[in-house]
Amino acid sequence: MQYDYFYGAQAEQFSFYRIPKALFTDAQFKDLSTDAKVLYGILLDRMSLSLKSHWLDEQNRVYIIFTLEEIMESLNCANQKATRLMVELEKKVGLIERKRQGLGKPCLIYVKNFVTPK
Repeated sequence: MQYDYFYGAQAEQFSFYRIPKALFTDAQFKDLSTDAKVLYGILLDRMSLSLKSHWLDEQNRVYIIFTLEEIMESLNCANQKATRLMVELEKKVGLIERKRQGLGKPCLIYVKNFVTPK
């Protein structure tokens, strides 16, 4: 298949996921897989939607709901890989925190701000 070039204003027609450059340049993230970095960018993108929907907990922290099925669809991967990437973000580097809601309900996901350490 041959693709055409971008002409003029067409170059601005797409929306993009933003992935913080620090995930690729800071030593603390060197062992994080590229797929986990991309997933973090997708989760960051979902934060704006959550904020618009006023998804805030009692401490005013923004959370997202993004199921494993949605991750699998977004990354075109299997359940095992989606699970591994979430564990990598949560346990390996602490970029997210999952809070269980109960049987049959999806976890709340808190995407952590690594720029301002606690």
